[in-house]
Amino acid sequence: MNKIRAIAVLVLILMLAPAAFSQSSASTTLSVNVAAEATLSVSNSSTSLTTSSVFGNYTGATNLTWKIRTSAGNGTGSITAKVTADFNGTNGPSVASSGATGDTLTYSCAADAPATACSGAQTASTSAATSVASFGAAASSKKSGSNATVNWTLVDDPAYAPGSYAATVTFTISAS
Repeated sequence: MNKIRAIAVLVLILMLAPAAFSQSSASTTLSVNVAAEATLSVSNSSTSLTTSSVFGNYTGATNLTWKIRTSAGNGTGSITAKVTADFNGTNGPSVASSGATGDTLTYSCAADAPATACSGAQTASTSAATSVASFGAAASSKKSGSNATVNWTLVDDPAYAPGSYAATVTFTISAS
């Protein structure tokens, strides 16, 4: 009888064992839609234009950090600059009237690949965005961000009244 009880207990243990060690699994499919996108930051929120000689042009540099991804095929992108607030004050520099006075604000550009930096001197404008850099199809920046520099030159016109003047330049990046 003890043998039968032992066998019955063993059978019962073996029947319960699979339930104690049961396992189940399920899965999911992850999907992502990666779009063209871009972001931009200005490293120095204020750029001082200075001169090193009497009536020498005022110069300074603005540093940008950008990230971009453009679409393959026909994707494009750009970084532009626009003077959104002209130099304040009277009898000082003016981007809006520089065509009449000749006291222009110009800039040149440098940019990390895959950007194509603007070519030659660009004249800053209050009425239209002007090119800093452009991107072709399937362009992508470094994960940590890529860099561009805008090197400003403002003509030092003897007609400027002494004083401090400030203008605001807005940079825009786009990607498709």
